[in-house]
Amino acid sequence: MREQQEESAEKVIFDDLQIANALFGAHGENLKRVARATGVRINAKANTLTIQGDYVNIELSKQVLNDLYALLKKGYPLYPTDIDYAVRMVSDDRTVKLEDVFLDAVYVSAKKRIITPKSLAQKRYIDAIRQHDLVIGIGPAGTGKTYLAMAMAVAFLTKQEVEKIVLTRPAVEAGEKLGFLPGDIAEKVNPYLRPLYDALHDMMDFERASKLVERGVIEVAPLAFMRGRTLNDAFVILDEAQNTGSEQMKMFLTRLGFGSKAVITGDITQIDLPENKVSGLIEIQGILKGIEGIQFVYFTEKDVVRHPLVQDIIKAYDRMEERRARARERGAAT
Repeated sequence: MREQQEESAEKVIFDDLQIANALFGAHGENLKRVARATGVRINAKANTLTIQGDYVNIELSKQVLNDLYALLKKGYPLYPTDIDYAVRMVSDDRTVKLEDVFLDAVYVSAKKRIITPKSLAQKRYIDAIRQHDLVIGIGPAGTGKTYLAMAMAVAFLTKQEVEKIVLTRPAVEAGEKLGFLPGDIAEKVNPYLRPLYDALHDMMDFERASKLVERGVIEVAPLAFMRGRTLNDAFVILDEAQNTGSEQMKMFLTRLGFGSKAVITGDITQIDLPENKVSGLIEIQGILKGIEGIQFVYFTEKDVVRHPLVQDIIKAYDRMEERRARARERGAAT
């Protein structure tokens, strides 16, 4: 029979009651969130917390709460979901400083929300974009690959570090055929580009974004329209890159001109190409590996910043793929 671990209790005292109340949340909701995530019990009295549970979990919750308190003292607007991200980061790496991540403001969106990284991978991603001319972000949906790239692009444009933004996607059908869609070619491909417009309009107000699009300062176009061009002094984002073929990827990579940055994003578990066609995103992991000035950043389900169920859904699909792979191996062996 497994021995039951001894419980202990520790007190944490905060020096500013007002900031402590902001940390605790209305009706102690933030404390409940930390307690659920770390497996401890937390009781609050004025500016003092009593934390009970396993010693390791107590230390984890103390670190999270102290770091979040320090963020609040510096004026950071704490959201409930930030607590989940904080626990996740500190659990993965006890040396992490939440200030280094949450206070790294990328951009202030049109909705006046400060866009900051919410995971260590996201922090590595924006640092890589600052330091390298070509960054490839690979990982599941909901990890902020496109959104953060868009925020960085708008920030670079605002600071006049680039002259234009180019947003592009391959128009690959996921079980549907473009030819059957109504309208001209622009109207046919527009549904594929809609997510890029949505992210753009979250960064800046609709009127300003529309004017920049009209003037050609921001361009949203299918990947096929990039052929034959050289993009100088531009911030270029290729989204859904898992649906590019080898030739398309090579074509895109060779568009990069002087003074430009490119970010390529994609999820190699969601490829809509025909089975006999190799994904350019998978291929470049071997081709471009080790080239100076190019950085790969990988995301996992731990970096998902959408509804908590998205993380569980991704894990469920990963388990299914593992079962299928084992079944294929057994079939090949017999």
